[in-house]
Amino acid sequence: MTLADTVRVARPAARILLVDAQNRVLMFRFTPDDRPPLWCTPGGAVDPGETYPQAARRELWEEVGLDVDCGPEVARRVVDFRTFEGTEVCADERYFRVDIDACDVRPGGLTAQEQALLVGHRWFTRDEIAQHDEALYPADLVDLLDATESHHAR
Repeated sequence: MTLADTVRVARPAARILLVDAQNRVLMFRFTPDDRPPLWCTPGGAVDPGETYPQAARRELWEEVGLDVDCGPEVARRVVDFRTFEGTEVCADERYFRVDIDACDVRPGGLTAQEQALLVGHRWFTRDEIAQHDEALYPADLVDLLDATESHHAR
């Protein structure tokens, strides 16, 4: 069986573009055992019975400690990847942009896996994203930030 023949599990996910007053986006660094370290925007899988906006709000609380309405969906991306658990998925990711002045990242409820693999966070400028030497997801993050800028006025 080739990778192209792999049966993928559908994975609806909500992801948050959290942008501060300095126009930086929050990213989390993960260190899985099976691949090099990587950075991701806050967010994760939609729980059964949950809508994408509900999942975005829950994920923002769990990972950042902010309990706010994430507003309307601003982008969608469908991408295949292998989860940290090793499951091949076809992720239907819906993006929500939240513009804030500033915030302290104080997770409200990380999962055991996140506690083990999430090793830090950082606010990235667009230039830092383009020049960073570790993988950042989504790969087109700068374009996504540019495209969603008009959705939110601070």
